[in-house]
Amino acid sequence: MKRSPKRTLALIAHDGKKADMIAFVKDNIEFFKTFNLVATATTGKLLQQTGLKVTKVLSGPIGGDAQIAAMVATGKVHAVIFMRDPLGMHPHEPDIYSLLRICDVHDVPLATNPSTAQLIVKGLFKNLLL
Repeated sequence: MKRSPKRTLALIAHDGKKADMIAFVKDNIEFFKTFNLVATATTGKLLQQTGLKVTKVLSGPIGGDAQIAAMVATGKVHAVIFMRDPLGMHPHEPDIYSLLRICDVHDVPLATNPSTAQLIVKGLFKNLLL
């Protein structure tokens, strides 16, 4: 069985959701080991503590969300898990909406909470077995 090249997932979490992201990744660690991972700075630093190799971009408020959006637009990121805090105010809100829009425009799977993230994991895992 020929396996496709390793794909890239982007992982982002607002401050109030970082613990949720880490718990989710730990619960699915074997799955995440099969992907190249990219994350915003602080989220990436925390994810590296799980033993995963993570490429870090800038922090979200200083352009990290925009960097990941550019990676989605150029086909370098194949899915995004963004544990976002919908009740919080974020100074980089335009970049957040841009990332969401870019995922929609380029038909890239995007999860914004643990339930949809689990669906992405299940769907991508199924594709890995094909």
